[in-house]
Amino acid sequence: MSRFAPTFALLILAAMAMAADLPSHDAVQKSLRLIVAEKNGGFGLHMWATLVNRDGDVKVVTFSGTDRGDQWPGSRVISAQKANTANAFSLPGLALSTGQLYSAVQPGSFIYGLADGNPVNTSIAFAGKAEDFGTLKDPLINQRIGGTIVFGGGLALYAADGKLIGGLGVSGDSSVADHVIAWKLRHALDLDHIPGGVSPTGDDNLAMDIENGKSASGWGHPATTPEATAIVKALPTTVAIPKKK
Repeated sequence: MSRFAPTFALLILAAMAMAADLPSHDAVQKSLRLIVAEKNGGFGLHMWATLVNRDGDVKVVTFSGTDRGDQWPGSRVISAQKANTANAFSLPGLALSTGQLYSAVQPGSFIYGLADGNPVNTSIAFAGKAEDFGTLKDPLINQRIGGTIVFGGGLALYAADGKLIGGLGVSGDSSVADHVIAWKLRHALDLDHIPGGVSPTGDDNLAMDIENGKSASGWGHPATTPEATAIVKALPTTVAIPKKK
């Protein structure tokens, strides 16, 4: 046996462990399809979903329909940017969702200009063959797309041990429904062991507190329909964040 074999084996195991941090394409797609069939406060449209790792590298791109044309084509890149944003602006001790950034980045607010940061890499976003979009061969895989999206649908991913391992972005419906679907999908993947957040319930749920153009908390998100607002406000109860062990 080569003297390099043990070292090589360790490298392979380490790579497998890193890959295992995020769920597979198949696991994400199966859960996404089940969740899209539920009432989520939107139009009931098909969705794109993207996962990035902590370095911002895209690892999964998938969709809920039977073909890539069953979802808004433009939502593929938006879902990837949402995943990037949630990962880029969350920390091991603080989870921020893309929807929580909406009011904070408006003119005169405390992080105005953030939405223009980390621009999307267009040469990566629109590369490759369209027939590969949403498959295991999606040209976004292992690429760092960048982008900053500041409306609902992006959430940071935390493993069972509380480790921040990346971000999830979904797109294809109203921004509030996108958030609801992302919340449910993260829970289905058991990656919602978040440390806490800035919402009224201490997590990264949307704060639906904008009145007359002003958010009471500073982290508010615009409402779409009364049904969607009710679903969002109930999420910490109906799809609860796991309690810390």
